[in-house]
Amino acid sequence: MKLPLKGIIPPIVTPLVSNTKLDTAGLKNLINHILNGGVHGIFALGTTGEATNLSYEIRKEFLDRVCEFTKGRVPVVAGITDTCFEGSLEIAEAAKNAGVDALVVSTPYYLPISQNEFIIYLEELVPLLPLPFMLYNMPSCTKMHMTINTVKKAKELGAIGIKDSSGNLPYLLALAEEFKSSPEFAVIAGSEIFIPETIIAGGHGAVAGGANLFPSVFVELYEASLVKDFERIDRLKKKLLLIEEKIYNVGAYSSKYIKTIKSALHAMGICNDYVAYPFRKFHDAKQQQIQQHLKEMEMPETVQAR
Repeated sequence: MKLPLKGIIPPIVTPLVSNTKLDTAGLKNLINHILNGGVHGIFALGTTGEATNLSYEIRKEFLDRVCEFTKGRVPVVAGITDTCFEGSLEIAEAAKNAGVDALVVSTPYYLPISQNEFIIYLEELVPLLPLPFMLYNMPSCTKMHMTINTVKKAKELGAIGIKDSSGNLPYLLALAEEFKSSPEFAVIAGSEIFIPETIIAGGHGAVAGGANLFPSVFVELYEASLVKDFERIDRLKKKLLLIEEKIYNVGAYSSKYIKTIKSALHAMGICNDYVAYPFRKFHDAKQQQIQQHLKEMEMPETVQAR
């Protein structure tokens, strides 16, 4: 894997037919769909992938199939975050065996930990990891926001980059500024609306959930940002706002982001819309709403599918 990691890297959903069985055909369809859209990498077992809701057995099988279907066409990174130290190492080893290129590490969740505790955690974890690792700052789920000093310490331990999903643009831009003299350390946006600002500030890409659905839109926005084509950026950002309005905002709970993406993928004929326990997929009314919105949106992938 060439460093820095860059481009559009979808945090792929985990297609399921039940809580204990993958939708293998759907996963193959999904990977072909996003690769045909020109994405630059794949992030497996992230928040959008419902990683924390899946058994270790399903996570391991998923990583095997992701690497099998990707066939080395783009880098694959895999989340290993867990409340259990040994659990993270177990998934890390499975990731290596599957053919994953790098690991993604966030803070153990449930009870919040301190910055110093996280640094000590990394000092214990990193020497045992079988692959390179990058950080994942997701304070809304882990209850700890990584300070820039913590990120610097992690880089000293070998981190190859950070995905920031704090939703804090000044912090993201500060990361880009802090590490601009370290060309192999990737600063990756987790908030897809910040793609232009990230790239123009010297960042490297985005882990964009919407690229599960409309990969070519996000790839085009990334490419427009590289050359500072502000007219094209403005046009494409309107499409991102449309995705927010028509897809992500269907539903009422925090889990709606996962449900809406899976529901839309199902409506597009790509994979099953089953979501892992304790969540439940949309009932017919919301599924029909998603279908209608896809027809109205006139995105490249939905137009081609007709």
